[in-house]
Amino acid sequence: MSNENTTPTPAPESAQQTDKVSPFLTAPLPQGTPQGQQQSLEQRLTDTPVTGTVPKYNLPRGANTGNVGPTTHFGYQTVSSEEKAQKVAEVFHSVASKYDIMNDLMSFGIHRLWKRFAINMSGVRRGQHVLDIAGGTGDLAKVFSREVGPTGHVVLSDINESMLNVGRDRLIDAGCTNVDFVLANAETLEPFADNSFDLVTISFGLRNVTDKDAALAAMYRVLKPGGRLLVLEFSKPVFEPFAKLYDLYSFTALPLMGKLVANDSESYKYLAESIRMHPDQRTLKGMMENAGFQNCDYHNLTGGIVAVHRGFKL
Repeated sequence: MSNENTTPTPAPESAQQTDKVSPFLTAPLPQGTPQGQQQSLEQRLTDTPVTGTVPKYNLPRGANTGNVGPTTHFGYQTVSSEEKAQKVAEVFHSVASKYDIMNDLMSFGIHRLWKRFAINMSGVRRGQHVLDIAGGTGDLAKVFSREVGPTGHVVLSDINESMLNVGRDRLIDAGCTNVDFVLANAETLEPFADNSFDLVTISFGLRNVTDKDAALAAMYRVLKPGGRLLVLEFSKPVFEPFAKLYDLYSFTALPLMGKLVANDSESYKYLAESIRMHPDQRTLKGMMENAGFQNCDYHNLTGGIVAVHRGFKL
């Protein structure tokens, strides 16, 4: 993981070590040194639980905001904006049961380090309220549940009920009693009131959202003043030779692994294409600023394969 200019707070070693105070409760809010910006951060200053059986490709209300054009991209394909939400739902319904296994295989386990870095940058504290959007199988929500404690609250949300059900089962089995599970569309975050959360996160989900500007505006709306948004997403490698090698791996190895492990090469071909179509680091930073976020920064990981973007509602 490439992070020459940042020294994140160490992650807690184990949820079992109850006699050891978590660094999240004592350490100052991580700042790091943002990459690719002119100024550092120092220089710039309801819920409906998912229950029972729902239709296979059920989408919550407000799944299309109408704020984008009549067509958009689905990977490298051009599709109608309404059709994309359904196609993305089908992809993640297909991969839900093998999602964690495939993440480990595709990233050689490095995705766990990316998520740990993002959690360290979140500055989550005891008693806070956290919304994890597109939270899937609940990797981040599980840690947030432990860190906010019994006086805090975590909402794991996803637009895809197959993914949400996997996350719900996993966190219930882990004994996370302070977590709600809500089927919600990132473009509207319709179930949630204004100024509800201290922290909003979206991990490897923003690139699948049709109207990203609407989603960022919704995230800004539900954050409390002083709250922060954290976006962990695939981005653009910063070294051209590395980028070409990464492309070769993405478009050959990923579909092959998808075929062998999940019996679904097309979904993983789409995932590779969706990464290429996602805005680069500086473009996404600008989109966050346009949505109203301040003191925005980003941190490249593994040579820019992944970036952590952060912004504050001041």
